[in-house]
Amino acid sequence: MKYMVVIEKGATGYGAHVPDLPGCIAVGDTKEEVIQLIREAVEFHIDGLREAGEPVPAPSSVSEIIEVNAA
Repeated sequence: MKYMVVIEKGATGYGAHVPDLPGCIAVGDTKEEVIQLIREAVEFHIDGLREAGEPVPAPSSVSEIIEVNAA
């Protein structure tokens, strides 16, 4: 499965979350680190849902980068 991940740069590192998997988050010092950590978090999150007998949400989020004129 392929889930959309939102990665945000903060003052001290990077954060990531998965809109289709509420509560699935990761933080890291670098973008590369947070990508690896969120991949592990998604797998762990899905395993937890399956073990609890809960449905695994299908990937449905999409992203688009838009350009705007800023004053």
